[in-house]
Amino acid sequence: MRKAGLFLALILTVAWLVAPYIWQVATSLKPTAELANVPPILPTRIDWSHYKVVLGSSDFRHFILNSFIVATLTSFLAFAAGSLTSFVTAHFRFKSKPLLLSLILAVSMFPPIAIVSPLFLMIKAVHLRDTYWALILPYSSFALPFMVWTLHNFFKKIPEEIMEAARLDGCSHWQLYSRIVLPLSRPAIFTTSILVFIFAWNEFVFALTFTATPKAQTIPVGIALFPGVYEIPWGDIAAATIVVTIPLIILVTVFERQIISGLTAGAVKT
Repeated sequence: MRKAGLFLALILTVAWLVAPYIWQVATSLKPTAELANVPPILPTRIDWSHYKVVLGSSDFRHFILNSFIVATLTSFLAFAAGSLTSFVTAHFRFKSKPLLLSLILAVSMFPPIAIVSPLFLMIKAVHLRDTYWALILPYSSFALPFMVWTLHNFFKKIPEEIMEAARLDGCSHWQLYSRIVLPLSRPAIFTTSILVFIFAWNEFVFALTFTATPKAQTIPVGIALFPGVYEIPWGDIAAATIVVTIPLIILVTVFERQIISGLTAGAVKT
């Protein structure tokens, strides 16, 4: 009975999590005439017209390209800054280390909506509005605390004997970082980079505020501003959300082992 109860709870949890996605798929395949009525949940016939509208839109394809560029550069920038910072905080001793880590953590405590206005004024002052960097720099700043704290804890678990042996062999600090620490930390690097990529891909508030034209707007903004003169194009919006979710599903599926390995790294002492 206990196993049956756990199994039932698992089924209900999965159904609860998957139901919105199934609803979106069903909505994206419904003919426009059926979208006004909630029942039936499943379409009476499969209609691919919504996907044709979405994939045939040059603006939407540009939104996808913008999101890919912004998310990729954000991941690389956050990794470059975060991994170097984590290497210093994990393997060097200095008096201000606790203060530095506390300040980095404090950055993540600010709700994005609370600093949109000052960030907007700063971005406008340096003429970065409606550019990729107007999104990449804030995204990297908010992703940096997560990257630093995750990699800091992972870097600390690298045996000191390995680091000391490398120093005795004449490795410089840069060689320790590039040849010892990074290769041994691939699972954590994969995990943090992919999660930062997903964050930048899905972020909406900054993307809506700091961009004004399709030149730099990302997918969440593009879907929110989907054209609709007399009615909301629910079918097109549903099709768009399915299309932009598929790359994330593929990404997580391809790197599933690395993500799980990174999330569970250090959970068991050896």
